[in-house]
Amino acid sequence: MVDYEAVIGMEVHAQLLTQSKMFCRCSADYAAAEPNTHVCPVCLGMPGVLPVINQKAVEYTIMTALALNCQIPEFSKFDRKNYFYPDLPKGYQISQYDLPLSRDGWLGIEAGGEIGRIGIERVHLEEDTAKLFHLGGHSLVDFNRSGVPLMEIVSRPDIRTPEEARQYLTKLRTILRYLGVNSGNMEEGAMRCEANISLRPKGTDELGTKVEVKNLNSFHSVKQALEYEIERQTRVLEAGGRIEQVTMGWDEARGVTVVQRSKEYAHDYRYFPEPDLPPLVLSQEWVEGIRARLPELPDTRRDRFVEQYGLSHYDASVVTAERAVADYFESCVKKGQGTRDKGQGEISAKAISNWVTGELFRLLKDTGTDIEVVKVQPEHLVELLALVEMGTISISVAKDVFAEMFETGHPAAQIVEERGLAQVSDVEELSRIVEQVIAENPGPVAEYLGGKEPVLRFLVGQAMKATRGQANPHLVNELLKKKLNPSEV
Repeated sequence: MVDYEAVIGMEVHAQLLTQSKMFCRCSADYAAAEPNTHVCPVCLGMPGVLPVINQKAVEYTIMTALALNCQIPEFSKFDRKNYFYPDLPKGYQISQYDLPLSRDGWLGIEAGGEIGRIGIERVHLEEDTAKLFHLGGHSLVDFNRSGVPLMEIVSRPDIRTPEEARQYLTKLRTILRYLGVNSGNMEEGAMRCEANISLRPKGTDELGTKVEVKNLNSFHSVKQALEYEIERQTRVLEAGGRIEQVTMGWDEARGVTVVQRSKEYAHDYRYFPEPDLPPLVLSQEWVEGIRARLPELPDTRRDRFVEQYGLSHYDASVVTAERAVADYFESCVKKGQGTRDKGQGEISAKAISNWVTGELFRLLKDTGTDIEVVKVQPEHLVELLALVEMGTISISVAKDVFAEMFETGHPAAQIVEERGLAQVSDVEELSRIVEQVIAENPGPVAEYLGGKEPVLRFLVGQAMKATRGQANPHLVNELLKKKLNPSEV
């Protein structure tokens, strides 16, 4: 039996976060607009109109290309991609063919414990199409999306597994969001992807017949669809059949791919240079100016967090997966370093990482809140951790306080004072409570004295219960040992 391997390439379309459309002044922020209200003669394809290039869209595309290690040519142009479909008002799409804005880049990924590079064929710029709504036996078209700047990122067929494809898309989305050029929202169509997949016998270099898979609305869908398509193509080949070059659609509900149409070739689109737009001459000075404005990218930031703050590779990867999270974490760390000046000791980056990826992430998920609008200011989180560090409150109380901080935005000290949550560390008072716990639990006490040391945790818990969780657990532990083992003190 032949052992096959998958050869996968990805095409990602990302709407650029510009204020206006690609070739006209209509607003590109159409999500909440009434249908066909963000339109003009240009994006409706009226006869005689002339497009004008959106410079910001060109800059965003070059920013992305530079972040993906691409080469930027000095000369680029737009082309007409000709095909007829109801969502294309002009009967052609303004895109790029043989002279794109960039080519020959790469993106590093980690999958299966291995680090690899996925080649980037090109990053080019085009206009989006209108949106169709199919209702029963008829269809409606909304032209608000028509003409929105759309960046296409085409990978080389360097991906071998569905998991690698998922990792590639996840990493690409992170970079786009770091750059601020795209929202990364696949559910709303701001980022859309298609996969090209073929199979070949392992150990060979010859490419098999390529099948395109569409309707991939999430990273999970990409992984599932590729797994299914690999199984489908394997069954066909093992039965002696032949793979047809077609476009398949992913049916999420049924968990299968279905044939949509035969696959087009480049010559089917009759590309030719767009006569209404001048070619783009990209000076090296202008490109280097864009490069200088690039933010610190996720891999670089992750490595710096490992080196500068002593985080593990895993922890650093988690907190840098989203730029807003990384910004919040680093702001907390800087505030935590400032606690030294107040005589409270320095709050460690590891402790802050644990709280950000633990309690904060949990509450963000439970409430559907974005970290950009979270009410807990970095200095307030550091203040909470300082109260724990000083023994003013316990970890369990701190979690309750943090939940209230998350809801109200009030600082930790205020909540602790108003609710009387300060940890009890008075030795005389705790000694009385410990004596009471010993008197009320003769059985567990006898077990402990008989050598079952884990029973001590139960006794500590009884003391904590008696103080409604406000006793200093370390001090309670020490007092219990002294009372029960006076000869060892």
